Amino acid sequence: MKPKKDKIAFSGGCYWCLEAVFQSLRGVDSVEQGFIAPDAEPNEFSEAVIVHYNPARIALKTLIEIHLHTHKSTFNHSMRSKYRSAVYVFSNRYLLEVNEILKELQIQFDEKLITKAYLFNAFEPSEAMFKNYYYTNPHKPFCLNYINPKLQLLIQKFKGTVNLEQLDASNL
Repeated sequence: MKPKKDKIAFSGGCYWCLEAVFQSLRGVDSVEQGFIAPDAEPNEFSEAVIVHYNPARIALKTLIEIHLHTHKSTFNHSMRSKYRSAVYVFSNRYLLEVNEILKELQIQFDEKLITKAYLFNAFEPSEAMFKNYYYTNPHKPFCLNYINPKLQLLIQKFKGTVNLEQLDASNL
C-alpha cells in the first residue's frame, strides 16, 4: 500500500524563500514553485509554492505554522498583491480546517494574522532557471541574506521537522 500523499499551497514571500523552507522539511516530497491565483481572484497571481507532503510524517497544522513564522504573516506591506499571505486548498473540504488552524495559531502572534485561506484556482510554474534556487545557489547574496535566516529559524523553532542532513549539505 502506497503512503497517503496530499498537497497544500502557500504564498507570502518570494517563491525562492518559500521553496527553500518547505524543501527543508521531513515529510515534504516535492515543492512546485511558481504563481498561484485563488478562486476568489482568478486573475490575481502571486508568487507561491505547491507543497506535496505525506500527512503521516508532517501535519497540515505544522506546515501552516511554519509558513506563518517564516514570512511577514501579520504585516500588510505595499507588495502584498505580488506576495499575498495565503494558504491555498485544493478542495472545499480543507477550507474550513485551514481557517480553524489559522484561528488556533493566532495565539502565537501579538499582531493580527493577515493570512487568508483560499480555494486554489490556477498555477503557472516559474521558469526552470529559478527552481531549486537555494539548494543550487546557497552562497548567493540573496540566499545568505534572506533565506538563511528563515532556515535558521526553522532549526530553532521546528527542529524535529527539519531535514538537517539536507541543510548541512548546503553549509547553512
